[in-house]
Amino acid sequence: MNKTKGRMMTKLTQRFQLGKTDIRIAPMGIGTWSWGDRTFWAYGVTHSSQDVLEAFQVCLEAGLDFFDTASIYGFGQNERILGSLLEKTDKPFIIASKLFPFPWRMTQESILRGIKGSIHRLGRKPIDLYQHHWPLPPLSIEHWMSAFAHAHELGLIRAIGASNYSLKNMQRANKELDKFGLSLASNQVHFSLLHRKPEFNGLLDACRNEGVTLLAYSPLGQGLLTGKYTPGGLRPKGMMRLGSPKVVQRIQPLLEIMRQIGQDHGEKTPAQVAINWVLCKGALPLVGAKNARQAEENLGALGWQLTEEEVSALDEASQEIQISFPMEYLVGLS
Repeated sequence: MNKTKGRMMTKLTQRFQLGKTDIRIAPMGIGTWSWGDRTFWAYGVTHSSQDVLEAFQVCLEAGLDFFDTASIYGFGQNERILGSLLEKTDKPFIIASKLFPFPWRMTQESILRGIKGSIHRLGRKPIDLYQHHWPLPPLSIEHWMSAFAHAHELGLIRAIGASNYSLKNMQRANKELDKFGLSLASNQVHFSLLHRKPEFNGLLDACRNEGVTLLAYSPLGQGLLTGKYTPGGLRPKGMMRLGSPKVVQRIQPLLEIMRQIGQDHGEKTPAQVAINWVLCKGALPLVGAKNARQAEENLGALGWQLTEEEVSALDEASQEIQISFPMEYLVGLS
């Protein structure tokens, strides 16, 4: 293992272009699914509104001003919470939200109503980045992109993104948006050391080549890459975490390498190594933060960079322990 420290990364004060737009964002985004969601994240039990407020304050003070939410998170509660937090600050920020393809959203008018609902809950117009949450039937990709292009024309949204789009669907979306003189700004997909399909199937390369920002959700593998779960210890709870003792056992060799690499970079944690790996791949990680402590740990993933040798070592160690995300089979991402 190379003991040499990695070269310094771009400072947090510098911005990164979102797709081909004029929007500039921090090198890391904050995923707010846990802010208000009781069903999967036990909001009100494991963390409180005060915890969320403190996490939000830590992020803004550090310059992390890109927040991602969705209309379906907490059935709108997450957007309301984020909107109320943003009212408490005079600092600039960038907001991304997503619209879920419920069966009653069959017309462009109903899609516009959904977007306006997000605007009302967030108290934000236009929304900086608005994303089609899942490319589920019966509506086509083209129908959704046409509706979003109309929302852009009306000044409701600044940029158009996708979430959980395969390479084929992303290309279809860009082709449709091109008719309106627009392009897809981002594609938000599951990407981590334990889920490298966007890298293996060509999606990550296509995003680079086509000027689409790949937003990586679950960069910590639903908590499995934090190292806090052990084969005989507490089993992670929640949707899609797949934290069986067998899975936890399989990833121990990878975690050991991550711990060693972290030590070589000044006692970085496995979580910080996992986030930095995503950055090294050219994707922008969306990390959760239930409280100030987690927000501060996330920040420790910035300001340094893994060496090429370390990235290769992590690639090799993770190659055979990939975990599937069940719903992705429905949209051809797996």
